[in-house]
Amino acid sequence: MSYRKLGRTSSARKAVFRSLVTDLILYERIQTTEAKAKELRKIADKMITLAKRGDLHARRQVAAFVRREQVSEEANQDAIQKLFSELAPRFQDRNGGYTRLIKIGPRRGDAAPMVLIELV
Repeated sequence: MSYRKLGRTSSARKAVFRSLVTDLILYERIQTTEAKAKELRKIADKMITLAKRGDLHARRQVAAFVRREQVSEEANQDAIQKLFSELAPRFQDRNGGYTRLIKIGPRRGDAAPMVLIELV
């Protein structure tokens, strides 16, 4: 297999990555373990590439994976709208490599390697 299983069933793994990619789109920077971030990078790059395409089919493919979640009530914009209206135009001239991993050291408790994953 060419992906990390992270000690979870396939449905739990999909739920984790749906939440992580939604939070990455909303906040543009999240802290997680290194293994999750390396897998998240693949999914986030695919979502941004779909958003750059911008057609209806791409919007439906993104909507099937990304959760409809808002940062706050006054923002009045969910993750899918932000992806298509703000992030896709920002990365229009970039051919991949939309995320950056910054190592921040071990997590207290189990010493898991932690990283900060952010949009470039």
